[in-house]
Amino acid sequence: MKSTQNAGAHVFMDYTGAFFSDDTAHVHVLELMRAAVERSPATEVHSKAVPFDGSTSPPGFAAVVLIDESHLSAHCYADRGLLAVDCFTCGQTDPDAVADDLHAALMEAMPGLVLVKRERVERFSTGA
Repeated sequence: MKSTQNAGAHVFMDYTGAFFSDDTAHVHVLELMRAAVERSPATEVHSKAVPFDGSTSPPGFAAVVLIDESHLSAHCYADRGLLAVDCFTCGQTDPDAVADDLHAALMEAMPGLVLVKRERVERFSTGA
């Protein structure tokens, strides 16, 4: 029987209750994401957050922090209170640790936020 080796993992978190009181939510969430990456062994390569006003996409935002080992991203449907976060790393950074850090920061910043699903998926399986 072959054992499977994985060179990375993806952690997905889905939230409800992501209602924001102003139009700068994308900036605040990006700051929380960047801080979580900064506290991890990963190195930030680039970051960006883009708000959507509903004219071409549903209202909300997309935010991403590119890291040397992959990325941390967030997508929000502000009108529905939905927030999806994913943390994908390969190498030495544990995506669960980054996800845990960001989750704690999000819960502190938004007490009405509810984590409804969290899943870890192994990536880059070698089958070796």
